[in-house]
Amino acid sequence: MLKKKLAQFEFIALMASLMSVVALAIDALLPALDIIGITIGTKELADNQLLITMIFLGLGIGPLVFGPISDSLGRKPIVYMGFLLFIVASLICIFAESLEMMVLGRILQGIGLSAPRTIAIAMIRDIYSGDYMARIMSFITVVFILVPIIAPALGKFVLDHYDWQAIFYIQLFFSILVSFWFWKRQPETLIVEKRIPFKLTILIDGIKEMMKYKTTIGYTLISGFVVGSFMVYLSTSQQIFEQQYHLKEEFPYIFGLLAISIGSAIFLNGTLVLKYGMEKLVTTSLFAFFGISLMYILLFYNGQNPSITILLAFFGMQFFAIGFLFGNLRALAMEPIGHIAGIGAAITGFISTIMAVPISTYIGRFVKDTTLPLFIGFLICGVLSIIILMYLKKSAKRKLAHN
Repeated sequence: MLKKKLAQFEFIALMASLMSVVALAIDALLPALDIIGITIGTKELADNQLLITMIFLGLGIGPLVFGPISDSLGRKPIVYMGFLLFIVASLICIFAESLEMMVLGRILQGIGLSAPRTIAIAMIRDIYSGDYMARIMSFITVVFILVPIIAPALGKFVLDHYDWQAIFYIQLFFSILVSFWFWKRQPETLIVEKRIPFKLTILIDGIKEMMKYKTTIGYTLISGFVVGSFMVYLSTSQQIFEQQYHLKEEFPYIFGLLAISIGSAIFLNGTLVLKYGMEKLVTTSLFAFFGISLMYILLFYNGQNPSITILLAFFGMQFFAIGFLFGNLRALAMEPIGHIAGIGAAITGFISTIMAVPISTYIGRFVKDTTLPLFIGFLICGVLSIIILMYLKKSAKRKLAHN
């Protein structure tokens, strides 16, 4: 029994580490955005946001390649391919001298990191299902969330003592370390009998199969709106705290504090999901997400920023609600398509990310002198998500009555 628990603990830690390289590649760079912008010659502050949003574009595209191949070749080889591409992309970023070259490097970093990220989800689905899958996802995300807590502080420390290129070298070191651990300790989770022969039509076949399940499509769209609204915060946080509130030195600690808000919700979700179920938690959290956004807009509709304490309180409440959404939405979307977990994780990830990137890029352009556009974006994404959720609930009731 103890041996089994230790094995599960290592599996959780390893899957979290595979995902954590993504968080490190995003969050450690935040304190350096303005300095990198000067080096590569960006003309507007909003252009620096591309260094964050473009890695997400890569994270959305990559799974379409890596997902189907993993269903055919197995999970492990795909992780190695992804880390190799990430290493090459990191070197492009290190030697970039223009915004275009940096954006290319960040997109390729995202494509490379989409492999360990997608495969981690597929491996979890290979072993678990239902509320237990959501529980494991929650524990994995708790470990994963530790990285955003410390990554900006790490990035600032490196920046104060070395240069911004050193942040990329640390990412490289961590990715090599994790890939070695993965190679040494993680067995293959997709047995040969369950592998699907690779065909060029596998993506089209996967989409056709997915379209049969309204819940998969619906929860994937909701995930796109939630991730998109959160990405606005990610890409503008440095600008908000350093430019609007003049808290350059405090920024990494503020970012880490807010990450704890998400992490605590995710940790609680691991227990509450078995008691209340994923759907109830998602419904409650979406209405909370909507209500908090509406309250902020009503209080500060004149565009004047509140005090930093009030802003952090609103962010903290908002991210606590988001913490209950991330893992549950992904698990609900994946639940009906366990038989095509690899391609399923790829397509759902692509759809949610390809929605999130333009949402965050568009809203982020309005976040200049005030945080109000950020909460208006939260509100709109919340309303659209609730509409989809209500539609799914009505469809489920009709189906139940029909049967």
